[in-house]
Amino acid sequence: MSATAARDERFMRVALALAERELGRTWPNPSVGCVIVREGRIVGRGWTRRGGRPHAETEALARAGEAARGAEAYVTLEPCNHTGQTPPCTHALLAAGIRRVVVGCIDPDPRVDGRGIAELRAAGVTVEVGCLEAEARAQNLGLYRRIRDGRPMVALKLALTLDGRIATRRGDSRWVSGERARTEAHRLRACHDAVAVGSGTALADDPELTCRLPGLEDSQPVRVVFDRRLRLPPESTLARTVARGPVWVLTRGDADPRRRAALEARGVEVMAVDGPFLREALGLLARRGLTRLLVEGGGTLAAALLLEGVVDRLHLVHAPLVFGAEGVAAVGALGLDRVGEAPRFRVVDETRLGEDRLLVLEPEAETGRVGCSPGS
Repeated sequence: MSATAARDERFMRVALALAERELGRTWPNPSVGCVIVREGRIVGRGWTRRGGRPHAETEALARAGEAARGAEAYVTLEPCNHTGQTPPCTHALLAAGIRRVVVGCIDPDPRVDGRGIAELRAAGVTVEVGCLEAEARAQNLGLYRRIRDGRPMVALKLALTLDGRIATRRGDSRWVSGERARTEAHRLRACHDAVAVGSGTALADDPELTCRLPGLEDSQPVRVVFDRRLRLPPESTLARTVARGPVWVLTRGDADPRRRAALEARGVEVMAVDGPFLREALGLLARRGLTRLLVEGGGTLAAALLLEGVVDRLHLVHAPLVFGAEGVAAVGALGLDRVGEAPRFRVVDETRLGEDRLLVLEPEAETGRVGCSPGS
């Protein structure tokens, strides 16, 4: 590796770390990081702020001030060149006098998609594309999924015993995992746009699904329930805590209107889905702007997501317990006849959490470091 390439990677890693700060809190915009470098020294840092504005480039340029003239910019995602609720970042870079821009990955938004790079080059700016591209694409996987596949990135998190159970035969699941693993679960919630469960889990566990870590109380994901039959009661914890964060319930169009009205009276947003339920529900979430969806169970929903082939990341917490065959399975029936039919994943990260072990996995076809990794 050349000295220039090594230097570029060093500064791009700083930009990626900045972008990771607001994962889960900038939707529908991506979380982007940017550093301004002059004579080998960082003179400005920026990252996308909550709600998607201001953008990372303008933040970094503001911090750099006059030191940006003649400097380099390292940005995790291609700078935008269109006017939305903020002016184009390409214009800001040009006005600041940036001479070289290093980009992690292309922005798949059809309003950009290479046009930002082309505009910078046309103005005489040197642009390098693809520095730590795999890591940048992994961090922006939610954006790519929403734009190109019409759904959010789906992360499936399961806390299970050594024999793959999430509860005893009587449904007791508190607590399968230890305190450190539960802390990690809350951190995962904070870096995803939304956290979801199936109706069975909502009824059995009556969860709150909020992030309750000190310092992250204002980092609340949208709480989603996949509920075909609209079984969630208005007295549930989710319905009673709407003030702590939005609750969306996805159900069929022919759901009981009285149950719907009761939930809506609590402030729950009930959304009807027509067609293939899971596929259309994910599409609806994407149209609402969600890019990163964390699913916490149960087994029926986990199986449906795996069969649909939409699980982009698996977060498996293995606890040193055994519940036996009568325990509740972490994943429901998949109807497989041959080993070759099974969804196959590869381990990309492994962490000890006290007595538990966390494995992060991705489908074998995917590459790149996992965004929102443990300890980030």
